[in-house]
Amino acid sequence: MNEASGLVIRNTGSWYTVKTDDGGQLVDCKIKGNFRLKGIRSTNPVAVGDRVTIVPNQEGTAFITAIHDRRNYIIRKSSNLSKQSHIIAANVDLAVLVVTVNYPQTATTFIDRFLASAEAYRIPVVLVFNKTDLLTDEELHYQQMMIDLYDTVGYEAIALSAETGEGMEKLEAALKDKTTVMSGNSGVGKSTLINRLIPGVNLKTAEISDAHNQGMHTTTFSEMLQLPSGGYIIDTPGIRGFGTFDIEPEELTSYFKEIFHFSKDCRFNNCTHTHEPGCAVLKALEEHYIAESRYQSYLSMMDDKEEGKYRS
Repeated sequence: MNEASGLVIRNTGSWYTVKTDDGGQLVDCKIKGNFRLKGIRSTNPVAVGDRVTIVPNQEGTAFITAIHDRRNYIIRKSSNLSKQSHIIAANVDLAVLVVTVNYPQTATTFIDRFLASAEAYRIPVVLVFNKTDLLTDEELHYQQMMIDLYDTVGYEAIALSAETGEGMEKLEAALKDKTTVMSGNSGVGKSTLINRLIPGVNLKTAEISDAHNQGMHTTTFSEMLQLPSGGYIIDTPGIRGFGTFDIEPEELTSYFKEIFHFSKDCRFNNCTHTHEPGCAVLKALEEHYIAESRYQSYLSMMDDKEEGKYRS
């Protein structure tokens, strides 16, 4: 059998599962030799979502010999302090961030950092507010305010309950025929959500540990799961440090859509929107065109940059 091309749908560390374009067979593959990608110092040259060329061998497995050009990719900085990064996924159409107003509570800073990172990668985001069935009237009101805020900024937000299935049809419509990377702090119900989207997939779900009202990580490797209605979900190990480490302070403004919108009217074109005279962003903040929570997230990311501490 000669070389074939296909899609990497699973990575367990040393082996990759490739689904061939011709016939859709699943082939276990290793990387041939050590090919390094230009310009990316990475712990893993191949990621789920990559399109690759494979050459089968006698053992019924194959070697990956080439990676096709990527439209985009998402990286996470390596957990050790090396300059290397880990590519989480490639050729992504959409990022879904699953958040919860409670059980556990997702910080707005976490949401905004994720959104800024996705802007840097030019990947659209849908926010999913899960566990609506557990919320009090007051919490539901707060959730609606959050949804309105992100909607105003320009992000689609969907409220649903993965447990009861309420609101799921909106999410299914958003995911159809796309390759979506799904993320969120542990404990927000990502696995329950995926189990509902793909009946029979049976992802392990972890109980929330009472001690911290935090979830425990259950995902250890990345894989692409096929959606019944077309498209894939990439389930990722908890990506707390999702890619924000390589954002320059002067670029940061452009990753907050509404801050960028007003920044065009600032007196100085290198305005940091923190203290400068004639700053249109500070004026918009004062007049409530920019939400205080978003501005605080912007400042916290600026601080991180100054301390050079972009680590999760």
